[in-house]
Amino acid sequence: MKLLVVLLVVLFGLWLWRRGREADIEERKATAPKPRPPLALPAEMVRCSVCGLHLPASEAVHQGRETFCSPAHQRQAEPR
Repeated sequence: MKLLVVLLVVLFGLWLWRRGREADIEERKATAPKPRPPLALPAEMVRCSVCGLHLPASEAVHQGRETFCSPAHQRQAEPR
């Protein structure tokens, strides 16, 4: 009878310990920092034909094989 009581107390202690441990794991998962999304690839850079400024190709003004940083520089480079 004494052995049965000791066994029940040990099993109850193990149950409490595991329950607390599971709660700690869930808490760590909830407070863990979220993984950051992967960084974007760098944009292709081009050089303005007038002033030499480097800027992303998506923001440049293109005319033939030349690139410009603004429409004003595009007009400035046009032959008169």
